[in-house]
Amino acid sequence: MDYQEILFTTKGPVGYLTLNNAGKINALSVQMIKEIIDLLNGVSNDDSLKVIVIKAAGKHFCAGHYLAEMVDAGVKEYKHIFDQCTKMMMLIHEIPQIVIAQVQGIATAAGCQLAAWCDLVVAEEGARFSTPGVKIGLFCTTPMVAITRAIGRKAAMEMLITGREFFAAEAKELGLINQVVALEKLDQTTTEIAEQIAQASGFALAVGKQGFYAQADMSDAQAFHYAKHTIVMNNLSEDAQNGIKAFLGKQKPEWKNR
Repeated sequence: MDYQEILFTTKGPVGYLTLNNAGKINALSVQMIKEIIDLLNGVSNDDSLKVIVIKAAGKHFCAGHYLAEMVDAGVKEYKHIFDQCTKMMMLIHEIPQIVIAQVQGIATAAGCQLAAWCDLVVAEEGARFSTPGVKIGLFCTTPMVAITRAIGRKAAMEMLITGREFFAAEAKELGLINQVVALEKLDQTTTEIAEQIAQASGFALAVGKQGFYAQADMSDAQAFHYAKHTIVMNNLSEDAQNGIKAFLGKQKPEWKNR
């Protein structure tokens, strides 16, 4: 696909997906969502990539859906928008790579959802997170899913029904983001985290990511049952055996990603 609203570059095992429509505050237009879906489907089969960083051009991360596409349309059109957005979000969890959101400026509505749904979030000190749909008569029910799972019911409800901005420091306290850094260190810090993660076996990262989300909503007994069988199979992998032997031999492991 000839991308119009995103960019994609790679540096070793790390891929950088850039939301590239700063003039529209990187709003999630139908076109941008389509492009992100195409890209994520492509990288899911690329064993050389272990981490994907989602970042944004300009001063802001993402203003949510492109509201100009949501005026005077019908059920079919609205359903298409939210079906495709949901598909995009689910792919973020389904691909084997770890996905990190790098946030500057605002992450609003579906932009907040996008950040919250990523595996990790690094934000600059001035970043603001909000779900202001209630202020325009459109309750942020789809962002609600990601936010509730990230920060819990009380804080999520406050964000959803007030529409107020949560600055990065408060968002970190709530667990919405992982690290807060100065704007001038945002790129460097995110890259360092991505490269640190990428030192691990891609196979182990993929198994771990899949397992994390699978067990998260299980009962304790179900989660342990799932985890014990998963780790048995993980132990049989070539990377696990190489890693264990390298550790015992005080050597650096060589990953085969299988």
